[in-house]
Amino acid sequence: MGRIVYCNGVFTPEEDARISIFDRGFLFGDAIYEVTAVIAGRLIDNDLHLDRFERSLAALSIPMPVPRPELEHIQFELMARNALMEGTIYLQVSRGEADRDFVYPAGLKPNFIAFTQAKKLADTPAQRNGIAVNLARDLRWARRDIKTAMLLGQVLAKHEARAKGYDDVWMVEDGLVTEGSSSTAFIITADNQVVTRPNSQSTLPGCTRKAVLRLCETHGLHFEERAFTPAEAQAATEAFVTSASSFVTPVVRIGEVAIGDGRPGPLTCRLQAYYIEAALGSVPVSPA
Repeated sequence: MGRIVYCNGVFTPEEDARISIFDRGFLFGDAIYEVTAVIAGRLIDNDLHLDRFERSLAALSIPMPVPRPELEHIQFELMARNALMEGTIYLQVSRGEADRDFVYPAGLKPNFIAFTQAKKLADTPAQRNGIAVNLARDLRWARRDIKTAMLLGQVLAKHEARAKGYDDVWMVEDGLVTEGSSSTAFIITADNQVVTRPNSQSTLPGCTRKAVLRLCETHGLHFEERAFTPAEAQAATEAFVTSASSFVTPVVRIGEVAIGDGRPGPLTCRLQAYYIEAALGSVPVSPA
């Protein structure tokens, strides 16, 4: 038997799941999504992700498809039915379906899908060795704080970066780094200050970002929330990215410039260890 997915109230084999061609997520990108990581059968930072899930829906005036306790039950059920021990759980909610029109009618019933992806997330080659990131103009829409399914800007930027031999890309707007294409960008200065851009409509409020800043407070590491230029990033002692599926991943090259000695830095490695240690104390595979 293949993967079991959730589609509008039903757990079903993935090949049997169906969404209408008139779904507004398909026609307009009128949808939001969320991704939670799973390690050792544990949901990682799930409360933060579900908080953002609710906030994104509210920003687009899309109602919650199910109450939050049921949402968590669906996540656990998907993990159990797919024997997921490491990977991700993807949630997506569209406004619903109606004949194509920019102005949506009142009372649409949201379409809600969810599925698992088994993949290695911890101790990956990227986390051990670091990644190289390209720099690209940020061409996305203005409300990047809403986690919408409109990801064409990121798709094109990632594709261009890979074609040039980079692992990923950092976006630049008005001479400042906004964020990674699917991650939060961090640098570490010569005096061991951890720096990342403050939350605003220009960036997605990263859940892993929030967890890492909490870890900085817990372990007495100094951090500053401010914007930085590509030149400052290239002159940094260390750099890294955070996301639900990459955790804390060192950046060892930005454009053509090696960061530090071109290897993952010691403070980044400490943050990696702190994060995994904290993550393994997260919610277990099934509720008590």
